[in-house]
Amino acid sequence: MNSSLEKPKYFKSGEVIKKSGISRQVLYQYTAMGLVEEAQRTKHGHRLYAQEVFQRLHIIRELNASGYPLKDIKEIFFTDKRIEPEHA
Repeated sequence: MNSSLEKPKYFKSGEVIKKSGISRQVLYQYTAMGLVEEAQRTKHGHRLYAQEVFQRLHIIRELNASGYPLKDIKEIFFTDKRIEPEHA
C-alpha cells in the first residue's frame, strides 16, 4: 500500500481527548496557546486534528512533567515550524 496515496486521517476533539487521556480544557488550552494546531474544521465548525497531534501531546506532557512550563515548551520546541521534535 502506498502511503502517499492514502487519505490523511483526522480526529475530532472528542477522539483526541479519549485516545490521549487529556481533558477537553487541556486540549483547548494547548490549541489556544499554539502548542497543537487543528488541521481543519468540519462544515459544522468541529475541530479536526491530524494524527501527529498524539505525538505532540505526548511530548508536551513529558516536557511539562519534567518541569518545563508550557510557555517555555512552546518557545523552545514549537516556535520554528521547520523544526519538528524527534520521536519521543
